Amino acid sequence: MMINNVRMRVPMLLALLAAALVTVTSASVTAQAADTEDKAPADFVALHDVAPAILQEIRYATPHNFIGTPINGYAEPLCIVTAPTAQALAKAERYFLTQGYTLKVYDCYRPQRAVDQFVDWAQDLTDLKMKDEFYPQVDKADLFADGYIAAKSGHSRGSTIDLTLVKLPVHPTRSYVPGEKLEPCYAPAAQRFPDNSIDMGTGYDCFDTLAHTLDPRIVGVQHSNRLLLKNELESLGFVNLAEEWWHFTFAAEPYPSTYFDFPVSRSSLTS
Repeated sequence: MMINNVRMRVPMLLALLAAALVTVTSASVTAQAADTEDKAPADFVALHDVAPAILQEIRYATPHNFIGTPINGYAEPLCIVTAPTAQALAKAERYFLTQGYTLKVYDCYRPQRAVDQFVDWAQDLTDLKMKDEFYPQVDKADLFADGYIAAKSGHSRGSTIDLTLVKLPVHPTRSYVPGEKLEPCYAPAAQRFPDNSIDMGTGYDCFDTLAHTLDPRIVGVQHSNRLLLKNELESLGFVNLAEEWWHFTFAAEPYPSTYFDFPVSRSSLTS
């Protein structure tokens, strides 16, 4: 009987060992997948490493944005883009420096988790904390229909940036203080939140038709400033989003259909 019992236990032990091996292997694969999701492809770079003169004011790493809190996935105030985008921006920066300006980026690669947060926020019609600055004339219930919020963003593909121009020499600008009185993003430059950029007619992320790049109400110096930015970037292969004077996508983007979700952090870069 004892011999038979031993014979019966051996297959059972082997089965248990096999099951344990499968569990360990599955856990390892899961861990590897999670690690991969937190890493950028090899051709993503930190813009500062390619074009260190370009200023960076990554708004979504701060509370000064249309939600009013730092955004999910922005572990660092860092501009990450695909290498071809960085190289094209470096060319643009060299030109603008000769004209007495420098570029300043507000946002670059944006993880999908950040976009998801935008969608969740837009569905909460009670949260109007930053309305007086960023969307004074827009009903929050209309943000989807008007195209200001969407479930996917070109920023998540790594070749879209939000940027402006700053006159040289660069003068510092103060930080936003949560809870301070807000001014409309389309107010005259002297009234809206201070920004060391040249006057583009509205502030960044202004949910208003005045932010449309070629809106006919934007004239004079403001119009010329928009065209200065637009014309040079377009000559280098960027395409402007007509509804946002600050938004440009490198047309030859290497990932036109891929939306990434790795965090904005140097640790996400594989090089």
